Amino acid sequence: MSIKSFGAKIFASRVVKKMNRWISKPVETQEKIFRELLGKAKNTQFGRDHDFASITSHQEFASKVPIRDYEQLRPYADKVVAGEENILWPGKPLYFAKTSGTTSGAKYIPLTKESMPSHIEAARNAILCYIHETGNTQFVDGKMIFLQGSPEMDEKNGIKLGRLSGIVAHYVPSYLQKNRLPSWETNCIEDWETKVDAIVEETKDENMTVISGIPSWVQMYFERLQAVSGKKVGTLFQNFNLFIYGGVNFEPYRKKFESLIGRKVDSIELFPASEGFFAFQNEQKDSGLLLLLNSGIFYEFVPADRFFDENPPRLTIGDVETGVNYVMIISTNAGLWAYNIGDTVMFTSTKPYKLIVTGRIKHFISAFGEHVIGKEVEQAMKEAMVQYGFSISEFTVAPQTQVESGLPYHEWLVEFDGPAPENMEEIADAIDQSMQSQNTYYFDLIDGKILQRLIITPLRKESFKEYMKSQGKLGGQNKIPRLSNDRKIAEGLLKLQG
Repeated sequence: MSIKSFGAKIFASRVVKKMNRWISKPVETQEKIFRELLGKAKNTQFGRDHDFASITSHQEFASKVPIRDYEQLRPYADKVVAGEENILWPGKPLYFAKTSGTTSGAKYIPLTKESMPSHIEAARNAILCYIHETGNTQFVDGKMIFLQGSPEMDEKNGIKLGRLSGIVAHYVPSYLQKNRLPSWETNCIEDWETKVDAIVEETKDENMTVISGIPSWVQMYFERLQAVSGKKVGTLFQNFNLFIYGGVNFEPYRKKFESLIGRKVDSIELFPASEGFFAFQNEQKDSGLLLLLNSGIFYEFVPADRFFDENPPRLTIGDVETGVNYVMIISTNAGLWAYNIGDTVMFTSTKPYKLIVTGRIKHFISAFGEHVIGKEVEQAMKEAMVQYGFSISEFTVAPQTQVESGLPYHEWLVEFDGPAPENMEEIADAIDQSMQSQNTYYFDLIDGKILQRLIITPLRKESFKEYMKSQGKLGGQNKIPRLSNDRKIAEGLLKLQG
């Protein structure tokens, strides 16, 4: 065992012991975070406008601070971007994480000296929890790759800005710098396909032990490696034994990954975003993600089926239940207040608090009142893949309301890994049955002859890659929505079929 491996085990034990202190006191930990956030921000413009100084309870906070998304927070955010101080948080941010906007252009998410360490520590602690649980430290002596955006940054009114993954690249600890790939020059390549080819050249002869990134783009890297080397990834990288990912559910990709690698490897799921690092998988035997309650973030949860009510309930950590779909609302030490990040979650445990990401509150299908969410379509697809032994590269779902004859339906646009299965109708039946068993609204619509059974439309190879490229969103942290309530993505994919 190397000195680095030995040290990693000791460090992991200390970190897990420290984490257990707040894990054992979840409500008290969140109350402490709540008080600290209000105390530090009470003299900011936002704090004065919302009378933070007089707030003594969550109920008062909820009555004075409405839930907002970025567009609703923009009057304050624009002042921060313009270089004004003490608007959402004391002083100025260290960085802006630039992300795609919805209706008004780009979003600039602030990262402060208080919030930035949490992003770094959470990623580190996810790996340390894995070491503590498994005892596996062999990977620390090999090469590690993190498929991410360019670390090059621009500047706006004296504040540096870039993609979150690029900003985080500046914080890789010194003891990992020699292990980290790709090179700085390669990481700065903007064109994703050119970048992947360069990464393949830099890594194909290295001792890669850890690979990290969004599954859809790591899959592209693996396919290029296999094409260049003629070998399975697990044969090319014999010591590769840990895959770290986030951003999307890995299950639809798992079978394809195992085929490309040629064997199973351990994996760690993360739940990061520009707005904060919220959770990570801390146990291999449990797919639930440990919610980070001591990272400068105060959480609220709104039942998803009540979110669009005039005054929806806003629950704190002590009030949530397992098995309920919630919209997650955050207040942070980066100056985001009662902020809707758009993600929906479901708790799998309350001792400790663990959750899974179920989708996006804006990504659903309810063209007929069915309220279908991402978790349901991914579960149905996973079951069918296991039952019928096929694998896919990607899929998305959209409603088809304009039909020449018969009833409307949900269209599943699927890029299969290889030729489309011959028993497509049987697979569609199985997926539809799973959807009906998971979603009573969908069942009622099928049973009441409002909808017909779903239809699978197979797409040619690389359709999703071509679509993302046409939208200027190929690679990096971009991902395809699993489902939509309109036909925009579906029609874009179908136009590429030629």
